[in-house]
Amino acid sequence: MNLSDNLTLEEFIRSNTAKRRGIDNSPTPEHLESAKKLAKNIFQPIRENFGKPIFISSGYRSAALNKAIGGSPTSQHSKGEAIDIDQDGHGSPNNTEIFYWIKDNLEFDQLIWEFGDDKKPDWVHVSFKPNGAQRKEILRARRDSNGKTYYEKWKEI
Repeated sequence: MNLSDNLTLEEFIRSNTAKRRGIDNSPTPEHLESAKKLAKNIFQPIRENFGKPIFISSGYRSAALNKAIGGSPTSQHSKGEAIDIDQDGHGSPNNTEIFYWIKDNLEFDQLIWEFGDDKKPDWVHVSFKPNGAQRKEILRARRDSNGKTYYEKWKEI
């Protein structure tokens, strides 16, 4: 099943953790509808702009999978509303190019520069709410000296 022209459901729900632990990572019908809107409004425009395959490192996470990986209980991944894009090792475009293109061209709910350094995020998190206004919230994920993740408002580098 395709969520958009270039994104399959299989790609969106792929999880090595789910496979290893025997966790069912099938979306509910409601989450599937959210995923289709995310694919149409976020993934597909990125794919069409760059004209190359875009690698998703994390898409949908069932409640059981999200708990197994220590994800936030309010994660938009668990609603079918978020993807993590990681082009490292996949050629151009890179994570930085994708982040700025999303920021400058798409309506999104949340966009996060995930860790990395000032030149390149380790991956890009982007979400799209299926209903209502998008927040256009831009954040940067960092770790404190104890390794705990925190988020700060995005500042242009």
